[in-house]
Order: sequence, then C-alpha cells, then structure tokens
Amino acid sequence: MPEESPLLKSLRTAVDAAPDDVPLRLHLAQLLLDAGHGQDAISQVAAALQREPGNAEAQALIARAVAPPVTAPAAAPATAPAQAPAQAAPAPVPAEAPDGAPAEPPRYDWKQAEDELSDVIPPRFVEPSESPEPEPQSAPDQQPQPLSADGEDDPAGVSAWDVENADLSLADVGGMDQVKERLQAAFLAPMRNPALRKLYGKSLRGGLLMYGPPGCGKTYIARAVAGELGARFMSVSITDVLDMWIGNSERNLRELFATARRNAPCVVFLDELDALGAKRSQVRHSGLRTTVNQLLTELDGVDARANEGLFVLAATNHPWDVDPSLRRPGRLDRTVLVLPPDEPARESILRHHLKDRPVARIDLRKLVKRTDGFSGADLRHLCESAAERALMDSVRTGQARMIDTDDLLTVLGQVRPSTGPWFDSARSVAQFANEGGQYDELLAYLKKKRML
Repeated sequence: MPEESPLLKSLRTAVDAAPDDVPLRLHLAQLLLDAGHGQDAISQVAAALQREPGNAEAQALIARAVAPPVTAPAAAPATAPAQAPAQAAPAPVPAEAPDGAPAEPPRYDWKQAEDELSDVIPPRFVEPSESPEPEPQSAPDQQPQPLSADGEDDPAGVSAWDVENADLSLADVGGMDQVKERLQAAFLAPMRNPALRKLYGKSLRGGLLMYGPPGCGKTYIARAVAGELGARFMSVSITDVLDMWIGNSERNLRELFATARRNAPCVVFLDELDALGAKRSQVRHSGLRTTVNQLLTELDGVDARANEGLFVLAATNHPWDVDPSLRRPGRLDRTVLVLPPDEPARESILRHHLKDRPVARIDLRKLVKRTDGFSGADLRHLCESAAERALMDSVRTGQARMIDTDDLLTVLGQVRPSTGPWFDSARSVAQFANEGGQYDELLAYLKKKRML
C-alpha cells in the first residue's frame, strides 16, 4: 500500500478531533482514494454516511471506490490527431467520440472485476472494535509455558493459562437493562463497596451462573463484569480442561484455579458448564465424575480465604443439565437469565455490524421491530447476508451500489430466529421442573411473550 503523505496524516488527525465534520471526512476520503488507499477511503465514506445517509457526494465516492476498473481503450490510429491525456473517470461512464457520437461501452473481464471488488469491499465479518470478544492479549510474563515433569507449574511460576486484562464495562453492553440490574444487585454492588461488605461480613468471593439461548452475549457480559470489577479475566471452555488421560482433567482444573488465585482479583469464566459440570447421576464415565468433584473442591477453596478475590462466572444453554451441587449456596448460587437482546440492544448490534459497510437510508426502527426474538448472532448473520446480496448484485450488473433497507428486509423474510428450539425445550422445564422457583424469571418471560 502506498505510504501516506504528511497532508493525509494531518487530515486524519483533524477528522479524529472532529468526527462529525462530514465535509472534512469526505475530503479526506477523496484524497485517500486518489492516493490509492481504497479500503481506508471506504471506511471514511461509510462513517460519513452513518451521519448523513443521503449525502450525494458520499454516495458518489463509494460508487467510485468499489467500481470495477475500466479497461483502457485501444490506441488511436497514427493518422488521428494527438489528444491530451484525460483524467480517469470516477466511474465507468462511457466517453463520447470526437464527433459527438457515443462510443461503445468499454469491455472488461468479469473475473478481474470480481477480484478487484474483493480487494476494496470491506470484509463480510466486521472485526469488532466494541466486540463482545476482543482478541486475547497476554502480558509478556504470562505466555503459555510447558509444565514440569510432575505436572505442576515450572519453577519460574509462569502459568500455562492465558490471563487477560478486561477492557470492557457494562456501559459497552447495549440495552439489556434488566440483566445489568440483576448483575448489579446480585454480584457487582457488594464487590465494589468494601466498607459495606466489611460491615455486613460479606466475603470477597462469589459465583454466578448465566443461562439462556445461544448467541445472546453471555461471554461478552462476563468480560464486561471483569472490567467493571477491575479484575483480570480467564476464559475456559470444556476443551481447555478435559483430557483423555485419567487424572489430567483434574490437574488442569487445579492449575486453572491456582493461576486465578495468583492473579486475584480475577474473574474465571467457565463456558459450556453443562458439559464440564454435568449431573453426576447421568454420567457413566468415572473420569468425568471425578472432574466434577474436583470442580466442586476448587469452588469451595482449601480454606475460608483461599478464593478471596476470585469470582467465578459460568454460562450454559442447558442449566437443567448442570449438577445440582454446583448451584449450592456458596458456589454458583446466583443465577441470571440472559435473553435475546431487547430493542435498544438490537439497534446497537445492527449499528455495530453495519458501521463499516457502505450503507444508505437504513431504517433501523423497522428492522428492530421485525427482529424480535433474534439473538446477537442472528443479527450479525442478517447484516452479513444483506452485504452478500448487495455485493453479488454489484458484480452481476457491473454497477456498484449501497446496501439499503430492502436488502435487509429481503434477507429477513428468508431467516428465522435461532432461539426458537431453545425456548421449546425450556418451556417444559419452566412449567414442570421449576423446583424452588429457580426458573421463575424464565416462566415470566414465556408468559409475557405468549409462549405458554
């Protein structure tokens, strides 16, 4: 990619200082496009269109940026008068012949056009800057290291587990006010008020179980809780713990919790808890039963202060398959139901997945109303499919165009929310296995949505 000039760098600084100055942003996009920075130009124009969806100059720039290249016309005969070199047109508009008659439209290779489009159109999956799942970044002294021969930490005390700094907070979670209130009351408020915690004898430890349909942001919320507490973050899945050799799974759990205690305050996030902590009465393999026993031991701690500063968050799509002993008071005794995103959350998610794409006149209100019950993953798929539709239409016609509301509504008519099967299973549990009222919140939601 060509190196940026001092002028471009200065304009970038000015745009960062005044992000709502659309003319300045479009001027930067024009210069970036002229300098060969097509991808950066598209990002700047997309940001301008978010602020002024009907801006004609922005639409013309985006059309120029993603237009297929025009094949150079054949050289004129030697007898023809010399012509001054003309500037390249921003879009493949047919030029006129010297006598005023329209020239034949230029021909180009469709395969070459598709390759060129793939270089300048933003990737279909937006790499989230506010993403539920930022790329893990371990500190230099926390890179994974091999264990010693006896299975314990190496002499230097470096862990084989990644420990991250959570850079999110609940303010980064769009909507979902009910979930935030539950987290504040059940988990965060006691932890952030040491004076009151000491007054009431509240230990600086705790566990919380989040459950709900898949794709609704449980992992994102766990990271936000860690950031809210100012704690380190460790994300663990079943594949990180379970091992085919007897005894290795228990050793992995011991090492995991030992690392978390050394890095306290620390949030340990156990994903897919129903697989890691399945009901022992339904487990036939003795190795998995001993793994559950080891997890119970680690949650209790060796002594009263062993888990001080250690917060365990767990997530599952099937809480009814989790061993009841894991939900005993003192372990994962608090529960939060994470439902499909509400209207403010859906608007935030749609904005996030459309912000780096060439869009115009997107009716978010209409889309939010028609996506009730969609998970965050469903909404991402909706935006990606609409982008695919516009891209292929541009390649087919040879005329680049913006993504509009019709693209999203057309795709919306072909997809259904993925949360339906989960609610079908959860309905029976909430109605007939609601022991101790642990699924009262789910039952209330099902009644509100007339699913009972």
